[in-house]
Amino acid sequence: MNQSRYTNNKTFTIACKDILLREYQAQDLDELHNLTWQPHFHEFLLDWNVPRDKREDWINNYEIPDNKRFLDAVSKDGDIGELRLRLGIIAKDSGKFIGVCGTGILDKVSPPNREIFYGISHDHRNKGYTTQAAQGLIKYLFANTNVQELVAIAQVRNLPSNKVIQKCGFELQNEIQIENRPYHYYKLRK
Repeated sequence: MNQSRYTNNKTFTIACKDILLREYQAQDLDELHNLTWQPHFHEFLLDWNVPRDKREDWINNYEIPDNKRFLDAVSKDGDIGELRLRLGIIAKDSGKFIGVCGTGILDKVSPPNREIFYGISHDHRNKGYTTQAAQGLIKYLFANTNVQELVAIAQVRNLPSNKVIQKCGFELQNEIQIENRPYHYYKLRK
């Protein structure tokens, strides 16, 4: 089951089997900051591990306002242009912030270049949560926006991430280099 909605306090969510995708909130700061400093996060997701004060600035002044602009565009006409959406992965059983999933423009490849991205806490890997999150976001984007094609990248050596991408139906296009690291580059059409 995958259903997007707003909760009573006007917080956007996408319901998946075991998790919720929820727009970032200011109170996510500490959990998000701690998550991005886990070794596998900064090993595979470039530029995510920043000092707490920078993360606080980003979440309050960029990420939360960007989410509002994205969701406003969806409610208006679905034309999201180059807007970004960043969502927390929330475990339904505990209500804990356990990961991130989102979409934005991947400027390291030529258009069309709207990507999906994700990352999950080391304590919640290998439970299918990341696949649920990615599939939930993909379904939402194709049903509610003008997006016709998505891309995804994963470092060649990041086997779990490559498996998630493949489970979501993305097709491998080729291998690319970003900052001297080899990545698999995938596409998925609506």
